Amino acid sequence: MQIKISTRHGHLNEEHQEHIREKAGKLLHFFQRIMMIEVLVDLQNDEKLVEFLVSAEHKHDFVASDRNKDLHAAIDLVLAKLEMQIRKYKEKVQDHRRTPTRGDGDSAPSVDETGGS
Repeated sequence: MQIKISTRHGHLNEEHQEHIREKAGKLLHFFQRIMMIEVLVDLQNDEKLVEFLVSAEHKHDFVASDRNKDLHAAIDLVLAKLEMQIRKYKEKVQDHRRTPTRGDGDSAPSVDETGGS
């Protein structure tokens, strides 16, 4: 997995970059098919804007952003949003595969079908 960190209107020190990489790496626990994570941090205003673009296999992207005065808090809020999106997507995919076809019924066979009297 590749992680790209971009900054607008300022510079992130190595500590902040490492924090972002560490937190972004935890997304793999929820979804193994993540190919790339792009992080944009805007330091222009008093509130920091953090935006994550997560690219997964099969051309599915997850996007989340948040603003906060504390950079670490903004990162945590964005990751919570992404975690929710990924979980919802995984549930949707897994539920789709488990849905029985229309011809499959859960009812027990009747007496005529079992050959009994």
